[in-house]
Amino acid sequence: MTTGALPMPQGSQLIRYLLVGVCNTVFGYGCYALFTVLLSPLIPYGYVLACVLANLLSITFAFLGYKWLVFKTEGDYFKEWVRCLGVYAGSMVLSAAALPFVVVVVRRQTGRDHSAPLIAGAIVLAFSILFSFFGHRHISFGVGRRGPESARKP
Repeated sequence: MTTGALPMPQGSQLIRYLLVGVCNTVFGYGCYALFTVLLSPLIPYGYVLACVLANLLSITFAFLGYKWLVFKTEGDYFKEWVRCLGVYAGSMVLSAAALPFVVVVVRRQTGRDHSAPLIAGAIVLAFSILFSFFGHRHISFGVGRRGPESARKP
């Protein structure tokens, strides 16, 4: 009998997800910070373009970590990567839309004009982590597409 609640991941899967997530977060946020520093002097709202570019670059990095180390699927790389892009696209759109508002709030609350985009990026990132775990678990590498090592036990 199901309650409608999302099933909890196995302990080892969650730990692997968090470890890969930490590596991907450092990589992705590092790309965001670098692109923000490079683009902000050149174009208005450079941090929004930095967000999009950093996300696109880190998606493949994350995909491989999740496929090989977390969900351990044997599915088609290209199909899973496309589904992964879909999950990340939703997260990316939400992040890019939220950033200008969060930047304004951070600037008003802290008075840090130049570092506000970096602080706001970290805040938005926290929300995208939750969104992406459930998206990857159920869409990118969902049930029926898993390899034998990550199949659910009755």
